[in-house]
Amino acid sequence: MAIDRSAKARPKNLRKTLKHFLKYIGKHSRLLFVISILVIIPAVSQLYGTYMIKPLINTATSNGDKSELARLCLIVAGVYLTGVTSAFIYMQLIARFAQVVIYDMRRDLFNHIQELPIKYFDTHSYGEMMSSFTNDLESVTDALNNSFATLIQYFVQIVGMGVILFLFSWELSLVVLGFYFIMFAYIMYSGKKSKLYYSRQQKAMGELNGFADEILRGEKTIKSFTSEKDVIKTFVNKSEELEKASASALTYGNSMVPMVVFLSYLNYGIVTVLGGLMVISGRISDIGTLSSYLIFVRQAASPINRLTGNINSLLNGLASMERVFNLITLEPEIDQGKIEIVNVDSSMTEVKEKTGYYAYKDEKQLIKFNGNVKMENAIFSYVSGKVVINDITIEGEAGEKIALVGSTGAGKTTIVNLINRFYDVDEGKVTVDGINIKDIKKDDLRSVIGMVLQETHLFYGTIEDNIKFGKLDASHEEVVAAAKLASADSFIRRLPQGYNTVLTGDGENLSSGQRQLIAIARVAISNPPILILDEATSSVDTYTEQLIQKGMDMLMVGRTTFVIAHRLSTVRNSSAIIVLENGRVLESGTHESLIKSRGKYYSLYTGKTELT
Repeated sequence: MAIDRSAKARPKNLRKTLKHFLKYIGKHSRLLFVISILVIIPAVSQLYGTYMIKPLINTATSNGDKSELARLCLIVAGVYLTGVTSAFIYMQLIARFAQVVIYDMRRDLFNHIQELPIKYFDTHSYGEMMSSFTNDLESVTDALNNSFATLIQYFVQIVGMGVILFLFSWELSLVVLGFYFIMFAYIMYSGKKSKLYYSRQQKAMGELNGFADEILRGEKTIKSFTSEKDVIKTFVNKSEELEKASASALTYGNSMVPMVVFLSYLNYGIVTVLGGLMVISGRISDIGTLSSYLIFVRQAASPINRLTGNINSLLNGLASMERVFNLITLEPEIDQGKIEIVNVDSSMTEVKEKTGYYAYKDEKQLIKFNGNVKMENAIFSYVSGKVVINDITIEGEAGEKIALVGSTGAGKTTIVNLINRFYDVDEGKVTVDGINIKDIKKDDLRSVIGMVLQETHLFYGTIEDNIKFGKLDASHEEVVAAAKLASADSFIRRLPQGYNTVLTGDGENLSSGQRQLIAIARVAISNPPILILDEATSSVDTYTEQLIQKGMDMLMVGRTTFVIAHRLSTVRNSSAIIVLENGRVLESGTHESLIKSRGKYYSLYTGKTELT
């Protein structure tokens, strides 16, 4: 499972990323303003304290006025004390600021992911999405804590020092400026090289994380095929790729600070000699000016060193921001539906509580909900040019059981995905009670459709909590009733903690059949008028299949149901059986009529042909 982040290891669109980020920090503009002021104060304090070396030395070497010297020392002490106090306060505030900004980003990221269409989850890996919640947000946090305030402070110091240096001696400052130009040229060169290798590092890290995630989730399969040595070999190879990329990236990235230090010392030595000669020649008026100048030159290297040291953190933070913002700005699932589906009582009066009766609400008009589902001349393709549903028409009347039969890839699951509006048809239409489902609000449509899938997903929590996921405000009595309907109550009561048994690892402390029964109970408690059962018994033993089938049979009573099944014995009592092949309806009818016609279904049922 490879996650290609090679194109995203550094922000491709810095302006767009910063613009989006400004919206987040703008929500906390007052706190940001206070932090900015507090960050500037230490920078100005250091500039002023260094400048004060000039009058201190001149006073000490000229008239030796001890009272004036003491006054100047107190001023310098007060300035530095103010700077230290301000730095202590802003460090506390910046931590708070970083957390509230990350909270906003994490919340928006999670909320937006809930709004993305199923297509996104079908085409992106779990590891890639989790990387945004963990690695990316952590990188942004580090950048905010370590680089945000640093940028402001060092910018003020560098600009302030540059102005003061030119005011003291423009001749020496040209020499200093030349060295700074060399420093920044090297930083740009090294940054460009490290960017290339960081891109490879991010790609290798994504591939390694995705591979590890996939392997850890499939340990049972790996052990059953004794493939441990093979996956270890692959892991080692991917780890070596990451090691090489990381080493190359760090080689250039870590060379910035030593090179800047070397150039700054060389600069300081040359300026000291030239400055001494200028004092002797009278081109610099006093020793105090030279002393203050040289200290400024020496101090100027510090913010540059620290700034280069923070470049990697800053670039990683910006790249992570871009990935998070790319997710947040993805087009959400579009819902153009205007017709609502509301709960009503037996007299067709709208009510808030779930009654099991539904109605369509359009411009305050209530129309009875029956649950007749029809797909008319539907054409659909996941990828343009590769049709998987080709001119299909099927219909399920209220209370009927419609079975979808066919080989893998015939289009069975795609049909139920279209009914639930996980995807929309390219041509044709899907209607419920004659209303195009595109005109119905998606949440309302899905609230009246219950799905039991082959791959059951249970959440961490108690069995009761998992059943109540179908109706969060359900009482314990309703939970028990749903479990009984699904034939799950008996095994639940035999568990040590009964309904309070905590499920872990997607319900791994239960058998696959027990997990499936809980999934059926979860759908039962939501009491949907339309059911979709997607191969719900394909991976269990015969006894468990019978138990699950009993639960599903009880659940299907009075509901429009679409069943996908490999075991044809489970669909004999269907109102209609639709045989699919290559995205088309090959034949349809009741079990008896299809057996009489001796077509594809007859061959499948009698074992002459097998489902693949």
